[in-house]
Amino acid sequence: MIEGLELLLAEREIRRRLVDYCQGIDTCDVALIASAYHVDSFDDHGSFKGTGHAFATYAADSLRQRYLATQHTTADPAIDFTEATVAHVTTYVEARHVAVVEAGHELLTFAGEYRDRFAFRDGAWRITERVVIHAWDKTETINRAFDADRFPMRTRV
Repeated sequence: MIEGLELLLAEREIRRRLVDYCQGIDTCDVALIASAYHVDSFDDHGSFKGTGHAFATYAADSLRQRYLATQHTTADPAIDFTEATVAHVTTYVEARHVAVVEAGHELLTFAGEYRDRFAFRDGAWRITERVVIHAWDKTETINRAFDADRFPMRTRV
């Protein structure tokens, strides 16, 4: 079984993959999203079921078309190593999506979990299976708190 420094390094790499995934989603960076997955992975996002690499393209294209901006935030993941090269990881997630609607802007908030199986292969920990679990969601009208030019806007790839 995995232990000591090897355990800490594995946990750090898994956490980094989760952060890279969120940053990739929010910037629509297909390569960064895909880097979280092994090539033969499977992702079940509810409306999408297929490989993680196919999901990366699907998600980036869909988010660019439907939303002005997104922000995915995750809680500290629960990482359970079942073998030296396999970890089951549960991560709470909140995803916020800003859409243009007739009345202005609308915020869609999704809360749920990423239930992942990570595997260490070819020198890297990556997702082999992901299921997204829905807990709750809501929409709200957005009234801007700051002028649009007050801060630099995040860019997408």
